[in-house]
Amino acid sequence: MRPQPHDLVWLRDPAAFIAAGDVPDWADADWLAQAPLVVRRDRDGTGRIPVGIRGRVRAQRHATWIDAAQCATVVSPFDIAREGFWRLHPRRDDIPALHALDPIASRLAALPHRWGVTGAVGFTLASGIDVLHAGSDIDLLIHCPQPPAPDVLAALQALVERDDVRLDIQIATPHGAFALRERLRTQGRVLLKTDTGPVLCDDPWQPPCQPC
Repeated sequence: MRPQPHDLVWLRDPAAFIAAGDVPDWADADWLAQAPLVVRRDRDGTGRIPVGIRGRVRAQRHATWIDAAQCATVVSPFDIAREGFWRLHPRRDDIPALHALDPIASRLAALPHRWGVTGAVGFTLASGIDVLHAGSDIDLLIHCPQPPAPDVLAALQALVERDDVRLDIQIATPHGAFALRERLRTQGRVLLKTDTGPVLCDDPWQPPCQPC
C-alpha cells in the first residue's frame, strides 16, 4: 500500500538517496539510517512519494521526494497509537505530552474512529530518537470518512480544551485533512490540506473546489 500523509518511512539505502538528490548537508547517511522521513501532502506525475526530512534540530527541515522502491519500513500514526510505547518511555513522567497520552488514549478508544499520533511525539515513539521537551504539543490524526456525530465532536472538543498540554487534532477526510480547532472556531469553513494544495471549504467531506 502506498504510504499516506504523516506516515514515517525508513530508507532502504540512505547513501543512494543522498547521491541521487538535492539533500542538505545535515541530512547525512548516518542520520538517515536511523531517522525516518515524514510523508507529506503533494503530488507529481511520476508516482514518487513526497516526504520531509527532519534533522537533529528544529530548524532542520527539508521537503523532497523518494521512489517507492526506497521504502524499507513504513509506520503509520495508527500503528504508533496501537503500540502505546509512551507507557514505557524513560521520560514519561518528565514530559507532559507523554504523561497525558494515557488518559487521552482511553477517551479516544471509546470513539468509533481510528486515531494516530503524529508530530514530534509520533517521531520520538516510532524512531527512538527523542526530540521532545517539556513544552511539546501532542499532534493527533483522526480518521473520519464521514462527518463525526455530535457526541463524537463534543468529546473531541473536550480533549482540545484540556489545559495540561496543548492538543492539536487533524481530521482526515477522503479529500484531505483540516484542523479541528479551526472547525470549532468557525463552525463551518476550514482550510483543507490536500495533495494539490490547500483549499477553503465549508464541507471538507465533499470534493474541494475553491483553491486558496
